[in-house]
Amino acid sequence: MADVRDRSQGPPSSGWEGGGASTRALIDTLEADRHLDRNQWIAFFRGRTPEALEYLSTRAREVSRKQFGRDIYTRGLIEFTNYCRNDCYYCGIRCSNAKADRYRLTDQQIMDCCKQGYGLGFRTFVLQGGEDPQLTEDRIACLVTAIKDKYPDCAVTLSIGEWERSSYERFFRAGADRYLLRHETADPEHYRRLHPKGLSPEHRKQCLRELAEIGYQAGTGFMIGSPGQGPEQLAEDMLFIEQLAPQMIGIGPFVPHHDTPFAGERAGTVEETLYCIGALRLMLPQALIPATTALGTMAEDGRERGILAGANVVMPNLSPLGVREKYELYDNKICTGDEAAECRDCLELRMESIGYRLVVSRGDHPQAGKEERNV
Repeated sequence: MADVRDRSQGPPSSGWEGGGASTRALIDTLEADRHLDRNQWIAFFRGRTPEALEYLSTRAREVSRKQFGRDIYTRGLIEFTNYCRNDCYYCGIRCSNAKADRYRLTDQQIMDCCKQGYGLGFRTFVLQGGEDPQLTEDRIACLVTAIKDKYPDCAVTLSIGEWERSSYERFFRAGADRYLLRHETADPEHYRRLHPKGLSPEHRKQCLRELAEIGYQAGTGFMIGSPGQGPEQLAEDMLFIEQLAPQMIGIGPFVPHHDTPFAGERAGTVEETLYCIGALRLMLPQALIPATTALGTMAEDGRERGILAGANVVMPNLSPLGVREKYELYDNKICTGDEAAECRDCLELRMESIGYRLVVSRGDHPQAGKEERNV
């Protein structure tokens, strides 16, 4: 199997790099106004050049430092089930992938992960899983309550897909602080190219609006370089995110998985992803933006470059060693070494090497307060 890290080398071939003297002016406008219209966004993405990326990263890095200093927040990621009822064309744990090695962590295993993470200095736990048909509202609510009772100074983030509003409300009452639900693409036609019938872009967006209304620190995001994506689709993503104004934005390069219909597609590049991170930082200066595992998969220094482009969060893996390789959304996902939570000291050294520091903190959005739980 070819190593996808090689794909980030050399000039990108996506067709949305064009250059132009006006790109710098668009970056300045975005920083000043925190807004571009659709045509400006299209021009912004068509104008991506190495020089534009360097200038954008410099401006985004300065904006991030004004908001957060040199602090980098950590989240302990617990990937607790790789069963999923959905059949998304890009995802390695899609329900029709008979070759996936399935697993479910027990509640005790999850609590053990939290215990380990708390000792390592993590003050946010991210429970992430596929839309497991056996996952019940009762179990999630009880699990969140158990974690909050044991670790009241910690935040709990859920990333478990689409549920009814009543379920989101119950999870919130149980103590969940944040919810991450990536919209993947805001363009309806593009969404249907990536997802089978039965999954609706309108419903996904409605779920995100409901999460915000309930009081979660809500997060969304999208893949960079997914099949069929160009400047027009990226412009729709930016307009949607501006309208939603999420507290968290998780983006990363599309990396194909060998057991999906997109196995032979081109991967997104680090440079494309950094360009989007910088744009998001200028548009939403206070957003919590991770330098994702996928960035670290595409390039050894991918997460460091993400931080230098405006990201301010890293998410090492707290899952048991025996299951990390099984939560394979895409090929060659890093799951040992610096990605492992046990090597937090290594990650800390990597952040220090670029002038940043990992902090022991919940790492809330600056505008987050004490939300009312009686929904």
